[in-house]
Amino acid sequence: MADALSEQYEDLLAGSYDCVDRIILNAYFPKGIDGGGFRCWWRALYGSDEDLDNTHLMRLAGRFSRRLRAWAKANHVPVQDCSPGDRKHEVAEEYLATHAVQTGLFLILVARSPAVVWDVQMSGTGKIGNIRKKQPRPYVNHYHFHILDPDWGHITVKMSGHPPFGAQVMLNGHEYVACQARKNGIEFSKQGNCFTDTPDATGLAEVADTLSEQRTAGRLHEVCQRWIYSTCLVFGLDMDEQNRSAFQYQYSIYQIEYSRNFRFHSGAAMEQIFQALIDRTRAPLDLDRIKTIFGNRKRPCRRKLSEGRYGVMVETPAYDLTVFKVHYGRLTLKIYTKGERVLRIEVIVHNSKELSCGRSLPNFSAVVVILRGMLERFLNALYCIDRCFITDDLLDRLPETGQVGKTKVGGIDCNQPRIRVVMHAALALSTAPKGFTASDLARKVKQLNPSAEPPYGPRQAAYDLKKFRGKQLIERIGSSHRYRSPPEGLRAMAGLVLIRDKVIKPLLASCCHRKRGPKPKNTTPLDAHYDRLRGDMHQLFHELGFAA
Repeated sequence: MADALSEQYEDLLAGSYDCVDRIILNAYFPKGIDGGGFRCWWRALYGSDEDLDNTHLMRLAGRFSRRLRAWAKANHVPVQDCSPGDRKHEVAEEYLATHAVQTGLFLILVARSPAVVWDVQMSGTGKIGNIRKKQPRPYVNHYHFHILDPDWGHITVKMSGHPPFGAQVMLNGHEYVACQARKNGIEFSKQGNCFTDTPDATGLAEVADTLSEQRTAGRLHEVCQRWIYSTCLVFGLDMDEQNRSAFQYQYSIYQIEYSRNFRFHSGAAMEQIFQALIDRTRAPLDLDRIKTIFGNRKRPCRRKLSEGRYGVMVETPAYDLTVFKVHYGRLTLKIYTKGERVLRIEVIVHNSKELSCGRSLPNFSAVVVILRGMLERFLNALYCIDRCFITDDLLDRLPETGQVGKTKVGGIDCNQPRIRVVMHAALALSTAPKGFTASDLARKVKQLNPSAEPPYGPRQAAYDLKKFRGKQLIERIGSSHRYRSPPEGLRAMAGLVLIRDKVIKPLLASCCHRKRGPKPKNTTPLDAHYDRLRGDMHQLFHELGFAA
């Protein structure tokens, strides 16, 4: 792990591990993507397409439901119809906690959601005219098969009852690590999808690292193949029909999460560090809201692992839960606390199309590498803002002309309001996983200063970006039109903003107003520092002849 934030607090950490968290794979039948392929599959299934019409398609969906409910009744597997808004995974977790479950299918939940449904349009002579997908996608029954796998723990297969039986396979990397840790004899305590205690932090981290290997794609394919045909699809197409029509799923990555988990020696120290990090980075990152769920207990300084304890689940948070979240389109960067002493940093891809790379299952390890890079850049950006710094000659060099390639560019005058807003916008975009464009910067500047006249546009942003590049405060990403702040440039911009807004302005304001009202009843250490500085600065100004 090569991020500056973890290196800064490594003396306070009892251990850390990286883990691929939630994984959602799309399972699709390639021939079912277009109308011509769907018609060929139907011919292979029934010998001809004479009966290919909407009525027979609906009969297939009805047969799926009848077979499933009949089998579940005969094998004592509960089938539960869910209402809109029900969280199916939580329902299954509650069932697991209260029932003894063997390996295999243990619960089926039924809910309605949009799906691909084919519409067969007939010509005037009674022949097939056109086969197209219904738009908008209609809401149909989806069947959530909750399965206990020996290697992956609790997995879910969500399948549509309408042909071509599109499906999603939902897995959790922490469940896989827990299963492998038990096999290796590693003790641990687990809260939800997070390991909160272990006497063998190195061993657990090594098991978690196996999810980032190239062969993980093969493991994912294997677990999908193990259940999707014999346990799920068999209600729509029995094994003979699957073989006769050559029905084979292919898999692509839809959603994925990657997390870095820091386990502190002291929960109280973790809470103090996290809250201070939020306070110092909230304004530069332009966060308008941070959610906190208050617990009913204070975090202890230390806690020992009980002997032989595995997989402990906590249903309600006993400690404060603060969520620090930044959204960039379909990407989310997130920091929050778990349990007593774990701080988690997470990158979430809501749709892998956002990554602009291959989404097929063999590319799984490449996607994980991209997510790890995003997470480390996010942590390094937080560190630079949290520990900003400017050199002693920076203020003198900024107004001087700079150079980008062979082009001379103007200097930077921090006294100009526009430059200050641009600097704030660059800081707010510093955590963007893929960098930012001139248009992104212009939109952020307009958001921070909506009353500016004339409105700030992309051309002005491109001009200002060139000036910032001349001072190495911002750099271009390769040959693209995207930009990012290098660590030293980010620390310098954060330092300039901090000194002006949090040091110079407050001190001048307090020194120029000698008559003060009553002191506030609830003061913070920062208030005490400002009060002492005010007195010292007033004497300094007096000696220098500054009329304060």
